[in-house]
Amino acid sequence: MTKTGAGLMAGLMAGIDVGGTFTDLVIYDAATGAVRLAKVPTTLPNQAFGVLDALAAAGADLAAIDLIVHGTTTTTNAVLERRLAKTGLITTEGFRDVLELGRRTRPHPYGMTGRFTPVIPRDLRLEVAERMDAQGRVITPLDEAGLKAAVLHLRDQGCEALVIHFLHAYANPAHELRAGAIAATLWPNAHVTTGHALLSESREYERGVTAALNAAVQPVLERYIARLADELADRGYGRELLVMNGNGGMVGARSVSREAVKTVMSGPASGVMAAVYTGRRAGQENLITYDMGGTSTDVALIRAGRAPVSNEIEVEYAMPIHVPMVDVRTVGAGGGSVARIDAGGMLRVGPESAGSDPGPICYGRGGTRPTISDANLLLGRLGSARFAGAGAAVRAAFAEQIGAPLGLGAEPAAAAVLTLANTHMAGAIRMVSISLGADPRDFALFAFGGAGPLHAADLARELAIPRVLVPARPGITNALGCVVADLRHDFVRTLNRPLDLADIDAVHATLAAQEAEGRRLIAAERISVSDIRAEFSVDMQFLGQTHLLRVALPDRRPSRASLQAAFERAYHDRFHVDLATIRAGLVNLNCSVIGRRPDIDLRALIDPAGRRATVAEAQTGARPVWFGRWHDTPVYWRDHLPMDAALVGPAVIEQMDTTTLVGPGDRVVTDADGNLIISIGTLT
Repeated sequence: MTKTGAGLMAGLMAGIDVGGTFTDLVIYDAATGAVRLAKVPTTLPNQAFGVLDALAAAGADLAAIDLIVHGTTTTTNAVLERRLAKTGLITTEGFRDVLELGRRTRPHPYGMTGRFTPVIPRDLRLEVAERMDAQGRVITPLDEAGLKAAVLHLRDQGCEALVIHFLHAYANPAHELRAGAIAATLWPNAHVTTGHALLSESREYERGVTAALNAAVQPVLERYIARLADELADRGYGRELLVMNGNGGMVGARSVSREAVKTVMSGPASGVMAAVYTGRRAGQENLITYDMGGTSTDVALIRAGRAPVSNEIEVEYAMPIHVPMVDVRTVGAGGGSVARIDAGGMLRVGPESAGSDPGPICYGRGGTRPTISDANLLLGRLGSARFAGAGAAVRAAFAEQIGAPLGLGAEPAAAAVLTLANTHMAGAIRMVSISLGADPRDFALFAFGGAGPLHAADLARELAIPRVLVPARPGITNALGCVVADLRHDFVRTLNRPLDLADIDAVHATLAAQEAEGRRLIAAERISVSDIRAEFSVDMQFLGQTHLLRVALPDRRPSRASLQAAFERAYHDRFHVDLATIRAGLVNLNCSVIGRRPDIDLRALIDPAGRRATVAEAQTGARPVWFGRWHDTPVYWRDHLPMDAALVGPAVIEQMDTTTLVGPGDRVVTDADGNLIISIGTLT
């Protein structure tokens, strides 16, 4: 671990997260601890204007801000909506169709329907003569004349970006390096991706798709970041702009487009990093994060204060992105998820969403189909004062569209919708916990997003999770994550040798080189960090197996015996099976270099001046709320709760960015940072 004082120690730090509906901003003053917040509509298709609107809404003087950190959905949306730059691919002769053949999976497991569109169409995938074997030995030399002809052809076809992806380049990148150098002299811009430089690991399909997506989003991200940087500079900002990566770290805007695919999942990653930071300060380092927005719900598992990072994420069918990213699972259940009765007479909720236009019925923008938000309004969980005049329309929609086909009244129909939605979300939480051998009872549920705190207590009760932690500003948690996230660089190198034949000295040298490169990159960012640490791991398998198991290492100089023991222990912990007679294989060497940012104080997220002396003084009223039956329920304004607040449910706690629901018998206390800690009544 290295201490460093080099670089810029930020005074005023701004974290900005651009979501599909809202752009959120947190400005933190390191000198005084003061916080300013803003939440404005996201501006599409140019998100930069929404960023500027948020800064203006907060009254920010850009010339006085020392650091802006930005979480963006630019690349995520480009990938999911296929708004990609026209991209060409040059690959090894005979391997033109690797991106399309994939792994023999189907869009739908049952039946032969479904459609798959490769990232790069076949007419823009060209072959050249060259070949390496799996040990990196040259089988066929690179045909440089053929390569030049292919580059020029793709350029003339109007491609903005180019991928060079050769077989076994992870074992010997010489041909890719030479091809990249030649292409750089012919290509009209810097958007040339060589597969090994982005991802130096085996499995040609996954590496090829990752490289293709990187190239296809490079121009999109570069244009957006350039526009944003220019607009910020024109308004007086003269410092560094950092961009959140999907691995939970951040990188300077000057270099972010070089590895643009690493910004996919930037938004969900920032929320997880905020949860790690908030949980650590609250003494809750084992967390299940639960981020419920308007369209979907994201969940992740945090163990021992560490974000879950995986390099085997598939953002949609046949689109694996094998760069390290925070492992977040998503289900199509959000506040705008539409409830309906299907052709078989079954109640369905989501994944279709009413979106923001027209949105749920309660928005009053012309929506006619009942949603989860409408169900919460009808059952008193959301206050009718915020949705004036919507109650009658919501009741009629539930009575006619849901209740009548099921033989239920409007309120029981709404309750059924919430029960089904909670079941979907509970399934996602089981997927990141029980399916991975983790017991939810050992974790706290970290609830955020605009709708997360509204459903969290019900989910905790369903899953036997004993506590819920609701941060001070749930609706802007992703923006807070941009402020507290660390600098981070991840490296993967494929070795793919039986452990008993691996060159341990080469293993040590590779891990040392990865650490040195990570430290160099962090030093080049010109951002102050309090320390730099390196984390090492290996991906291993028993020979003959397909799937890999990641094994953490205590340092970068493991012995052969310690690797064997650590793998056998990890395998037994995961599968409860010992395979002592099968040889182990050492597949990938991994290193993450993390530059920790200085701590910030979260207490100012809720203005201390607004707090009242007693809980009773924070009460704003009462209303009937449905908890299986109607309960007269007090309503509190969260900003007015005292620092040492304690209350017993039922209760509704409202604030600017969300509503928290506390069930009958649940107990709530606040901690020093203003978090709500809810102890689930039936479990304590």
